[in-house]
Amino acid sequence: MTFFKSMPDESAVPDVLKFNPPAGRKLIELHELVMRQPSPLTEKERELIASYVSGLNSCQYCFGVHSQTAFAYGVEEDLFTGLMDDVDTALVDEKLKPILRYVRKLTNEPAKLVQADSDAVWSAGWSEQALHDAIMVAALFNLMNRMLDGHGVKGNKDMFELRGPNLKDNGYTSVIKAFESTDG
Repeated sequence: MTFFKSMPDESAVPDVLKFNPPAGRKLIELHELVMRQPSPLTEKERELIASYVSGLNSCQYCFGVHSQTAFAYGVEEDLFTGLMDDVDTALVDEKLKPILRYVRKLTNEPAKLVQADSDAVWSAGWSEQALHDAIMVAALFNLMNRMLDGHGVKGNKDMFELRGPNLKDNGYTSVIKAFESTDG
């Protein structure tokens, strides 16, 4: 149940974005750019980062949707349990671990980031563009986590299983269509 009386009990992102459709459109366009534009990070890796950040924030809705999107890209379900427990022992590509450590620190204690954190990313062979893109994903999902949790949007397993693969197949612009088609 959401915190807003005007929103349905099983609300989703489109229900939140209807409060300010012009801002909602720009926000989803930003998702499309951050998550689907060419990047040194694959779409699969970006969805993994989005779901990891959402898991760190305990955002049920975003973790649910984006873990399902990551699964649609081929991420194994068991990876998330290990990743949430410990990046170092998680069944994730060793090269990606410094980026995941970086976004964890950016999410949980951003003021404690130091040069050594980015140096670890460079040492793993990543470019500045890759780290920038990872930071953009983390920042975007920290925002989305706060927005969804602030509205009391939680979602459910059936919703996640439907929306996750839809994001993989149709991108983020399908969300714009969802809230604009029901607006007004």
